[in-house]
Amino acid sequence: MTMAKAARRAPREIAQLIVDALPESDQVAGVEIAGPGFINFHLTPLALHEEIRAIHRRAEDYGKNDSGAGQSVIVEFVSANPTGPLHVGHGRHAAYGASVANLLQANGYRVHREYYVNDAGRQMDILAASVWLRYLELGGESVPFPSNGYRGGYIREIAADLRDQQVSQLHHPAADAFADVPPDGPEGDKEAHIDGIVRNMRTLLGAQDYRRVQDAALQGILDDIREDLEEFGVVMDEWFSERSLTESGLVDETVDHLRRAELAYEKDGALWFRASDFGDEKDRVLVRENGQSTYIASDVAYHLGKRKRGFDLLLDVLGADHHGYVARVRAGLEAMGEPADSLEVKLVQFAVLYRGGEKAQMSTRSGDFVTLRELREEVGDDAARLFYVLRSNDQHLDFDLELAKSRTAENPVYYIQYAHARISSVFRQLREKGLDWSPTAGLESLQRLSEEHEVKLMGSLSRFPEMVELAAANRAPQNVVHYLRDLAYEFHTYYNSHTFLVDDADLRNGRLTLIRAAQQVIRNGLTLVGVSSPDSM
Repeated sequence: MTMAKAARRAPREIAQLIVDALPESDQVAGVEIAGPGFINFHLTPLALHEEIRAIHRRAEDYGKNDSGAGQSVIVEFVSANPTGPLHVGHGRHAAYGASVANLLQANGYRVHREYYVNDAGRQMDILAASVWLRYLELGGESVPFPSNGYRGGYIREIAADLRDQQVSQLHHPAADAFADVPPDGPEGDKEAHIDGIVRNMRTLLGAQDYRRVQDAALQGILDDIREDLEEFGVVMDEWFSERSLTESGLVDETVDHLRRAELAYEKDGALWFRASDFGDEKDRVLVRENGQSTYIASDVAYHLGKRKRGFDLLLDVLGADHHGYVARVRAGLEAMGEPADSLEVKLVQFAVLYRGGEKAQMSTRSGDFVTLRELREEVGDDAARLFYVLRSNDQHLDFDLELAKSRTAENPVYYIQYAHARISSVFRQLREKGLDWSPTAGLESLQRLSEEHEVKLMGSLSRFPEMVELAAANRAPQNVVHYLRDLAYEFHTYYNSHTFLVDDADLRNGRLTLIRAAQQVIRNGLTLVGVSSPDSM
């Protein structure tokens, strides 16, 4: 149909030419032209049998392909500010990014998983000040904690660790910490208030001890984040420091390049990037009036660095509030001589946790939030990983705790894992009854499998490789979950309708060979989304 206009022929006529040119195949029972020009293929049982053979032969590699042709891709995901523990919103980023990375790897890409550590900028100053004020409190000072500080219990823990190290030179009277500091909100200016505390802290502690408090806070939180992610099955290849961009000179190099290329200009005391020349909606400030570079300078430098490290595709997984980010960074890459389309950004919508029908609030500053660790402890890692990727990343996700913990067919993780465990139970019964199963003989007995449920299950299994390729191409791990849920349904229906351990050895071998293939595909699919495959439940 697409060729019809260019070929000046009717779609059905073109379809007939294609059908006439097809070679004979013992795996194709017939070919027919339907509708305006569709070509329908009818497969022989041999085609399905060959796919079952492939599953047994390739085992954990079944479904993998080389469509990525070794292209290198860096997947940057989570990258939450290291100012507190990961919350349930970050968990969706982690599950989605890790699943997409697994899919790309299964399709032959060389994948590098990276966490961008925002360890520079004002939020790190506020974090350091928050820890220091709690440190003073633990030393007996009466401290009116700023409304714009970080209030979580983890801040007290970091401060207590500093106290345990007997770092006495960090202690100063609270009056000195708040000297000449503007009033806090709501009557005063909360931003000026916290900035005043930071300024006094720098003066009282000096550069070395100020950095010591800041690094203690940063490292304590990063260690917790790293442990949380690894327990969740998300392991990063690299934790990239934002500070290193400045320390390595890459930010300065980026700004200097734009100056020399006359792609930056001065206005109102600031340095501006001509981003609008490259498709952005407006020009962007690179360097503020005070000489501090902006996030756009760091972001462009960071992505330029990714290209310099040899990555073909830069895939960023970001929050839904970063919709304006893509044009800015692509403009910067193009201005630096890199292809704009080397950057791909997937935006992840919010995940909202419902507990007892009530929506849980999340705020890192107030400390009133549900952590990813708390969620994992309540529903388990498997349920969390699978529920996070149930929906497309661009759809809001309401996380139903009660459903995630239920042991019913409505709970997809239970339903899919139960299919895997049920197959294991069949083979345990086989051993208990003293019966034998020969995979080799079973593959030769596949022609005995002619029941409708058997044919449907074989057809579903044969679609797994195509699904893996499409899920990777569309960055859509939810496709894996939907496929597995349908496959589990096909198996459970088969299980409830037929006996596997029959007296007829050939039929028994054929059926066991089929369900073993189903178990392998379920395990391969669950692995792609970071979910385990239990043998008993």
